[in-house]
Amino acid sequence: MTSGHHDHLVAALRTAARDLARRRSVRDLEQTLQQIVASAVVTVPGLDAGSISITEHGRIETRHPTSESIRKLDEKQSELNEGPCITAIEDPPETGTVVAQDLAGADADRWPRFAPYAAEAGYRALMSTQLSVDGGVRAALNLYSAEPDAFDEEAQTLAGLFGIQAAMLLYGANTAVHLQRAVDSRDLIGQAKGLLRERFKVDDEGAFQMLVTSSQDTNMKLTAVAQWLLDNADASGSRPEVGGTRR
Repeated sequence: MTSGHHDHLVAALRTAARDLARRRSVRDLEQTLQQIVASAVVTVPGLDAGSISITEHGRIETRHPTSESIRKLDEKQSELNEGPCITAIEDPPETGTVVAQDLAGADADRWPRFAPYAAEAGYRALMSTQLSVDGGVRAALNLYSAEPDAFDEEAQTLAGLFGIQAAMLLYGANTAVHLQRAVDSRDLIGQAKGLLRERFKVDDEGAFQMLVTSSQDTNMKLTAVAQWLLDNADASGSRPEVGGTRR
């Protein structure tokens, strides 16, 4: 890659990152996904459309497609369990990017059931980049072009690097969601322990042990026990049954 191309690549990535950060989309998984698609379509040369495929409940679903035709193509790949998006998620190459330069030509045999649908919809080329850094979220950034051989070396490099950046943002957003859940759970358990300390005159350790015992006895999650306690507490000071202790 020449110095000029390198500078263009770096500038493009910085612009994409700045746009994403400005919208604080790392704090919102869905907004992050939407901005990844929008920034990729604008940044990578030769693109006409884009989307994200993500595994949900054992099924690969499409998120934030730039058109209804792209949604249908992504759904067709999921239905057939075949296509560049599926390959990028299930069996990506070392680079993480699957490139189909002509789905109506040389690449048709690689995905014989899906390729005719893409060509009929007016998309000849497709790049899918895996978005995963920890084995947790399984997703791919899908970049479509109406023209065959649209993705030159620069476009492929940019798509791959953008995919890495997008994967880190997706990881950050997903981690934030889990951290928020952890904070919410901690607050919920803390409130329940406070209730038990007050009503049963036990210390913090004793209150927590009461929650644990109740969780084991009822086969309920600790947070579910805590929520039940708070839901059933009332201003009269009545004591719900906890850990073998009755009102």
